[in-house]
Amino acid sequence: MDKFKHKYRIDSTRLGNWDYGKNGAYFVTICTGERECYFGEIVDREMNLSDMGLIAKNNLLSIKGKFPFAILDSFVLMPNHIHCVLVIDKKIGDSDNNPIINDDTDDPFRKNNPMKSENLSKIIRWYKARTTFEIRKTNPYFSWQSSFYDHIIKEDNMYKTIINYIENNPKNWDKDKLHKPL
Repeated sequence: MDKFKHKYRIDSTRLGNWDYGKNGAYFVTICTGERECYFGEIVDREMNLSDMGLIAKNNLLSIKGKFPFAILDSFVLMPNHIHCVLVIDKKIGDSDNNPIINDDTDDPFRKNNPMKSENLSKIIRWYKARTTFEIRKTNPYFSWQSSFYDHIIKEDNMYKTIINYIENNPKNWDKDKLHKPL
């Protein structure tokens, strides 16, 4: 780190003292690169998915099959972003929902490898990579913004507010801060 003196370091948007692998509900927003409208368009206040939007939706629905501890509670695909609530629910003692994360206890480098952690970032990393791979078969220019936004949902009333926001997002597209006029 002395070589670049933190010049090129990008601070994480994640909450520093929070374990994103523990049980909890997370409101996640993932934007396309340059906020390009790849996923479709809003017509009469409803989202009409493009072929790329269908790929993005199908991969979102595939999260449960890839990560048994993850529940996709609510989601909406918008022209240039996705909102969803992901719930991590690792049941203690349930081997199907609590896989062995790391059995490399003698190797400190593998033991602390964040790529082996079963957490929110791994889910989103898989989702973005899988979706990019499939979409680039027909559109080689597709991209995502480099990170994602998350909000840890800690209260029931906030949960209800977020679900309402997700469900009504297409109706409010003109007022959406991620709206990119054509």
